[in-house]
Amino acid sequence: MKLAVIGAGAIGRSVAAAFHAGGDAVRLVGRRKAPLAAIAAPGDELVMADVTTPAGCRSALMGCDAAVYALGLPYTTEAFAAYPPMMQAFVRAAREQGVKRLLLISNVYPYGLPRSARVAEDHPREPVMQKGEYRKEQEDILLAATSAGMETISLRLPDFYGPGVENSLLTLAAKAAAACGTGMLLGPADTPHEFVFTPDVGPVVKALLQHEGPVAGAYNFAGAGVITQRGLAALLYEAAGLPPKLRVLPPWVQNVMGLFMPMLRELKDVRYLSQTPVLLDDAKLRTLLPGLRKTPYDEGARLTLAAARASLPAA
Repeated sequence: MKLAVIGAGAIGRSVAAAFHAGGDAVRLVGRRKAPLAAIAAPGDELVMADVTTPAGCRSALMGCDAAVYALGLPYTTEAFAAYPPMMQAFVRAAREQGVKRLLLISNVYPYGLPRSARVAEDHPREPVMQKGEYRKEQEDILLAATSAGMETISLRLPDFYGPGVENSLLTLAAKAAAACGTGMLLGPADTPHEFVFTPDVGPVVKALLQHEGPVAGAYNFAGAGVITQRGLAALLYEAAGLPPKLRVLPPWVQNVMGLFMPMLRELKDVRYLSQTPVLLDDAKLRTLLPGLRKTPYDEGARLTLAAARASLPAA
């Protein structure tokens, strides 16, 4: 299988690592060479392409049997508006290039507010914010592209954490624990939640792409269990041999700080996930892939802490 991995973030790295573990080379696609080279193994092909354009999509997919779309755009509503047209261009190029399987890394935004304790793939998708609408449109375009010659797959993830993850609710806590400092959490911090450990995603993607039977459709991949932001942050400090030193920013403080910090302002519209969380039911995926592994939170915290320590500036 000739695989193209679009995006060199934490999920792209996990997918590449899963294929590398089996001795397989992949094509890594992005705008800049340095991030691709950082996750590449000997034999990998690095392709600099702008997948916002039809020509870039064709360059990314030429000669490939499968592709993983793990590209993340800047976290603004304006940037998210590009997800649907980019997916339109991408599936068109995938069909032209003869790609057999195309997998999108998605999230829980399209589900909106949960109607049940556990959310399965057939739960209504009713986004409560514009970012969720754009992600839903992106996924709809992908899933509608399944045909006799190409299967399309959406893998829906909750929040994630892991080594090298920069955009996570737990990133600041991991860095603070590594530096023996005080971690900041965005409240509410004690609501039931779940997190996927990013190194677990790659093997699932690989198994879906290599599955011998039909796999088209949407799949949830839930975390290793229900936990809270505070609970997982405490495990990071425990891994560091420290008592938890955490500061929780309540919503009203986030609102005030958001006047001066664009990222906090952008995160306001997903705060509902910390108040009425979407807890995924992934029985469909576990039935298809009965051997899939989920790293326990304490083990994931140890590995995340070790990576955060390794990234600290030299004394």
